[in-house]
Amino acid sequence: MDDRPRCFDLLASSALFAAGILGQAQQAAASCGPDPVACQSGDGSYHLALPPDQGAEPALNPAVIFLHGYGGSGAGSLKNTSLVEGLTARGYAVIAPDALPRGNGRRSWTFFPGWAGRDEAAFLKQVADDAAARFDLDRGNMVLAGFSAGAFMVNYLACADPQAFAAYAPVSGGFWRPQPLSCAGPVRLFHSHGWSDGVVPLEGRFLGGGQFQQGDIFAGLELWRQTNGCQEQAPDKRSVEGGLLRRDWDCQAGADIDFVLFPGGHQIPKGWSDWMLDWLETDRRTEG
Repeated sequence: MDDRPRCFDLLASSALFAAGILGQAQQAAASCGPDPVACQSGDGSYHLALPPDQGAEPALNPAVIFLHGYGGSGAGSLKNTSLVEGLTARGYAVIAPDALPRGNGRRSWTFFPGWAGRDEAAFLKQVADDAAARFDLDRGNMVLAGFSAGAFMVNYLACADPQAFAAYAPVSGGFWRPQPLSCAGPVRLFHSHGWSDGVVPLEGRFLGGGQFQQGDIFAGLELWRQTNGCQEQAPDKRSVEGGLLRRDWDCQAGADIDFVLFPGGHQIPKGWSDWMLDWLETDRRTEG
């Protein structure tokens, strides 16, 4: 997949579209600067892919903000065709922010409490506000998702500021130890994880020669059940289909948890976009 989904000049985008070079199945280009220059917002940058034209009636599109893993980039996230086209085909914009480089030059998120660095929660809310204003997106209908280090960031932001986004969808990441004792309020959570993940094992592991410890994913889910006011630890639903093991807790309106174990290791699995949106949209219709 080429770099067209990233932000570039609107005039160039229009000319390409008029010439028929971009097919209807591809996501629309965004306008921030010449390809591959990112959109600038607050203390950082982001890339963005818009859904195809949804018809003559103007409407605000929902969006998924997707946070890359350690050493990745927003531009790199948009090269994941399965992820991006799975979302844009269903009418969602994809916003892919950039983490800042660390001392070794590799990008990652400042998610652990007490770490020095950018205020990531403030930055991500700036990105959401900026993208909503520039591209006519529905600020109240944005999901914060992420992979690996990005998924850790998702969990910590959801815990500290649950109202910042409509729902949260971490892939292969939870909390580090010591994990928070409590979170600020209930959330809608879609957590997916690879059964054989060795980078972020389900039970966690030590990093940095024992300096840090990834938390146990199941302990994190217990914290979320507590936060969401679940009356039972046991799930309301269990299912096995298409190789996926799922457990669902419908604790109260706006406070549901879907935990999905997929075959494989540390990856964003093909089909994730549809799994997540099916959960998000089905639940929304049920509550409505």
